[in-house]
Amino acid sequence: MVSKDRLYQTFGELLYVIAMSDGVINKEEINVLEEILKSHPRGEEIKWSFDYENEHSTDIETLYKKVIEVFSDHGPDHEYDFMIFALTKVAEASDGVHDNEKKVITNFSKDLLQRFKSDIEKIKEKYN
Repeated sequence: MVSKDRLYQTFGELLYVIAMSDGVINKEEINVLEEILKSHPRGEEIKWSFDYENEHSTDIETLYKKVIEVFSDHGPDHEYDFMIFALTKVAEASDGVHDNEKKVITNFSKDLLQRFKSDIEKIKEKYN
């Protein structure tokens, strides 16, 4: 299981992925992100991770795969609801939700659920 610290860092990474999925991070996206994170107890940590990825211009496809891996290793968590909310709000912040942003949001839920199901099947096979 991944530590909570790593989980929140990964939230920042995924928020970077959604913000960059249309090719540029807009001021409106940053403003919405900062507003959302004000109400989260680990908001500063999440924002730090977002800023780190932004400063290093991390490749979003590679980062997305890493994000899914970390969330899969962590397992189910009630904080994923917050993540979906934050992803949606950041995507809506600048000129509505673009196709690439919609794809990230949809794939996040689908890919994570698929990984959890696969992990369950591997456990079943191991003990049957």
